[in-house]
Amino acid sequence: MSQTIQKADIRKFSLEDLKTLMLEQKQPAFRAKQIYEWLWKKSAVRFDQMTNLSKDLREFLNEHFTINAISLDKFQKSNDGTIKSRFQLHDAHMIESVLIPVPYDKRFTVCVSSQVGCSLTCKFCATGQMKRMRNLDPGEIYDQVVRVNQQSMETFGHPLTNIVYMGMGEPLLAYKSVMDSVALITGDHGLNMSPKRITISTAGIAKMITKLADDGVKFNLALSLHAADDVKRNEIMPINETNTLDVLMDSIEYFYQKTRNRISYEYIAFKNFNDSIEDAKNLAKLCKRFPVKVNIIEYNPIEGVEFVKSKEDAVDEFASYLRNQDIMVTIRRSRGKDIDAACGQLANKD
Repeated sequence: MSQTIQKADIRKFSLEDLKTLMLEQKQPAFRAKQIYEWLWKKSAVRFDQMTNLSKDLREFLNEHFTINAISLDKFQKSNDGTIKSRFQLHDAHMIESVLIPVPYDKRFTVCVSSQVGCSLTCKFCATGQMKRMRNLDPGEIYDQVVRVNQQSMETFGHPLTNIVYMGMGEPLLAYKSVMDSVALITGDHGLNMSPKRITISTAGIAKMITKLADDGVKFNLALSLHAADDVKRNEIMPINETNTLDVLMDSIEYFYQKTRNRISYEYIAFKNFNDSIEDAKNLAKLCKRFPVKVNIIEYNPIEGVEFVKSKEDAVDEFASYLRNQDIMVTIRRSRGKDIDAACGQLANKD
């Protein structure tokens, strides 16, 4: 009875691993660097694309290894230019990425996922209703950047300018994959993008924020805050019960002192929940300890979730109070309203 042999994903091989492999196959050592560059500089997804390798070597690689690249399953394009893509992974799981274009500002941002599903169960989030299946591999995160960059070039004639880890999953609970993917995206052996154009968004894992600081990261940090007192934040974000605001603020201040990297607070405005002037006063207190920017975000409603977006005048008054306290504030109106805009909606569809 014949047995199917599982091929190893060659993208899990380090450069040193590839050198060892080439030595075993009696190939010159420089072949390892060529393969590595095909994988991470040129984003090859098939061995027959590696045209400077001999035919025999390509056939050997194809016989014994695979490249577990993501594939586009479905996409939606909004009237405002936003493109949301659902990608299928090699094990049939689905994730999503979003291209958010702001052509007049020459900003083209990709929002990438770091996990299949999420374990944090935030009450307002579509991904929070999904079970966490696994962390993404570094290559699967890298692929999202590559594929969405292709979309941006084909649609707008402009490459990506920014990357936010703000899609499905909690990036700091997929720490190694996220850090390895950042290395692939920013390294001169990879896409060579500036880490200053990358933002990692977290629901607030204090000990991992401290680890980011100790690891000396160069990218920016965003905290998905959404409420500026523990009672309200506990209600919508269970993670706050073990990572209270006091503990979080200490870790973020430590991050700022160690890295001097930009910090922002993401604040979804919910009608009659966190959009009062009293809420703004609580938020202002949190913004006084170190430099921070507040992004007030319009909520994308989700079926079966009771939260609704705040009225525009309430958001404007909230923002005005913060600005009068010399706090930098941006109001982000929702993009992609005519498609499955909320995080996790498209991946969880059908």
